[in-house]
Amino acid sequence: MPGQLVPIDQVAISYVALRARVIDLLRSTPESSGNILVPCTPEWTIRQLAAHLVGVPEDVLAGRMEGVTTDAWTQAQVELHGRLTLSELADLFETSAPKIDAIIHNFPQPIISQFVMDAVTHEQDMRSALGVPGGRDSKAVEVGVGFFLNLIEVSDPPLFNELTSTSVSQWDILRSLTGRRTVKQMNALGLDGEAIALHFPGSPFSLPKEAVE
Repeated sequence: MPGQLVPIDQVAISYVALRARVIDLLRSTPESSGNILVPCTPEWTIRQLAAHLVGVPEDVLAGRMEGVTTDAWTQAQVELHGRLTLSELADLFETSAPKIDAIIHNFPQPIISQFVMDAVTHEQDMRSALGVPGGRDSKAVEVGVGFFLNLIEVSDPPLFNELTSTSVSQWDILRSLTGRRTVKQMNALGLDGEAIALHFPGSPFSLPKEAVE
């Protein structure tokens, strides 16, 4: 197993903790905040972003994997649940938990790490939009960074060496690698923003031209 990927059992545990944080956040957020737009998502609101987070495990359990990770696949999740209340979304997320937890250990690497990387990226998107920080030092953040390092170690050894030796936080590294930092912001952190920017073409993420958080 590539050394940058977090062991599967820890990845699974990180997802359980992440889901609990999101459920608590949804239940503690005023319903009026559900329509806040979330930067760096396809013009989704808090409610629609939560529908995506809820919809991914539902689709996995139902075997709806055709077009997985495509815009059409995620948009179907938004259309299915995007008009529910935040409380209803929290309930749905909780309902699927026992079934997804029973099989998540069977997800191979790097798929399980990608699964958690997507979820923690959107957890942090939601928190940023709401102004409610949390989970920045979580195992899920480490999982997300590990997913990218596993790719970068092969594709860009100099950048890999920089990212594994920097004092920049894992959270800032994850936010940078998922298109939540401009080149200027990354450079200000002490990262090589230009080198990181070269990895965005052809990826599901895009580089913001203006600061989003």
